[in-house]
Amino acid sequence: MAEDVKSFGELKSTLIKAKPAATAEAGEAPKSNRDSKGRAYATGRRKDAVARVWIKPGRGNITVNGRDEKVYFARPVLRMIIRQPLIAANRDNQFDVIITVAGGGLSGQAGAVRHGISRALVAYEPALRAALKPGGFLTRDPRAVERKKYGRPKARRSFQFSKR
Repeated sequence: MAEDVKSFGELKSTLIKAKPAATAEAGEAPKSNRDSKGRAYATGRRKDAVARVWIKPGRGNITVNGRDEKVYFARPVLRMIIRQPLIAANRDNQFDVIITVAGGGLSGQAGAVRHGISRALVAYEPALRAALKPGGFLTRDPRAVERKKYGRPKARRSFQFSKR
């Protein structure tokens, strides 16, 4: 800045003047990110699993790695986990979801799919962010397996102590 600013009020007024007119409007709705076929894409991650998710309007079919969700995620708990964002956004049975997931185990993959579906819903319809954010669906869970340390049988476990 060429001029000296003496207060935060002056700084704010100079920054507002520098903004372009299109972004200054408060009533402007965020634009969705859809491709030419009307799909929204997002990536979800959990532990070592990575899920690539595409959503498009449909009947509510969920396909995971070319198989139906009931075949891929056989446990009902895992199917419940991947449907949570759709239910929270009141969009269950309104979108077809195509998922490619790799890495980790089934539990981590279900968490990655949940994260990916949440992000894809926000990319398709940005107004859903307010419904998904309080539930923690958009937050990437940072927990991961701790590495094994040398001289120990596991990450923290030590060998049994014997006085002899």
